Amino acid sequence: MNILLINHYAGGPELGMEFRPYYLANEWIKKGHHVLIIGASFSHLRKKQPHHRFERIGKVPVYWIKTNQYKGNGLGRIISMLLFVLKLYFLPKKLFKKFKTDVVIASSTYPLDNFPAKKIARKFKAKYIYEIHDLWPLSPIELGGFSKNHPFVKVMQMAENYAYKNCDAVVSMLPKAENHCKQQGLKDGKFHYVPNGIVKSEWENPTPLPSEHQLLIQKLKSDYKFLIGYAGAHGIANSLKAVIDAVAELENENVALILVGTGQEKEKLTLYVKNKLINNVYFLSPIVKNAIPSFLSQMDVLYIGLQRQSLFRFGISPNKLFDYMMAQKPIIQAIDAGNNPVREADCGISVEPDNVENIKMAISTLLHVDNEERIRLGNNGFAFVNRHHTYDVLGRRFLEIMIKLK
Repeated sequence: MNILLINHYAGGPELGMEFRPYYLANEWIKKGHHVLIIGASFSHLRKKQPHHRFERIGKVPVYWIKTNQYKGNGLGRIISMLLFVLKLYFLPKKLFKKFKTDVVIASSTYPLDNFPAKKIARKFKAKYIYEIHDLWPLSPIELGGFSKNHPFVKVMQMAENYAYKNCDAVVSMLPKAENHCKQQGLKDGKFHYVPNGIVKSEWENPTPLPSEHQLLIQKLKSDYKFLIGYAGAHGIANSLKAVIDAVAELENENVALILVGTGQEKEKLTLYVKNKLINNVYFLSPIVKNAIPSFLSQMDVLYIGLQRQSLFRFGISPNKLFDYMMAQKPIIQAIDAGNNPVREADCGISVEPDNVENIKMAISTLLHVDNEERIRLGNNGFAFVNRHHTYDVLGRRFLEIMIKLK
């Protein structure tokens, strides 16, 4: 098949997030299919922007639509969305000279690209799939405080309804979103769940940690510290203050917390730890993606948390959690959601978000169980992620959906 994947924020190993379009395309190409990704020339999610209109990321061809640069979630980002969607209607004919698409996937976070995706699919008599990352406009309504009557929300609602009524299939990363989709017009049998995942090859030869990180870990281990690890964004949504407070109360039990990453809350959290004279919490700078396995593998327990949000009723699929499972370590999950991957995998302890006492008890439990139990939990997570969340598995599941449509 010829598969056209439209994703405004598409990235890759060198460019940075979003990784999913690249990983899926790579799997489909391995199976003998042809893929073209269309993305925007600028994305706030990437650490590096592309320099050419057409590039190959590994074996994956990508066409970049020229859009504006912007910061944050203001007018600049909205202009970027509109430019990207508008220019999708005027793609150069030479792009499709040798690429008569069989499947068109509208995969940008926002649903506006469904309008041109349907037009392209109609032109080539191709099947059209809407891939859900987040539910828009529910996300800006429930997280951003937008009114349902806001013009931006009304346009997004129109696009979402159009997608559900016109697509041949929906592929969702959110396992509990089917009822919502049906309420907005999706017909029975068109909903499919394909979550996020990991690439096994990235765990075979991980990049070593920077010396600063490795020296701290070695020092703490030599002091017989029980290490709690966190790798990822330091934002309000990540609920890090709760785990900091929990670990601070366990200083006398030789527990330490190491947080690797950056984000808008990092400076504030660092100052909080300093002012509170907390001596067993350590902040380290971000590391490259390929060094994450080197960090996680040296921890005793791994923490993931998210603030309580009503949107999580549709389920979660955080990449960080699957990295944790690959590290074969027990996990403390402080998230209230429609699904519970840690409980499904039996790979750790699930607690209420932002509940310091519950997090403290979970750490204490894992500290005092015998090492065989921690190994069992870690092995459970590893088996679960390899069974359900590797990109060879996910690519095959997505491909089966497309083949059935044909």
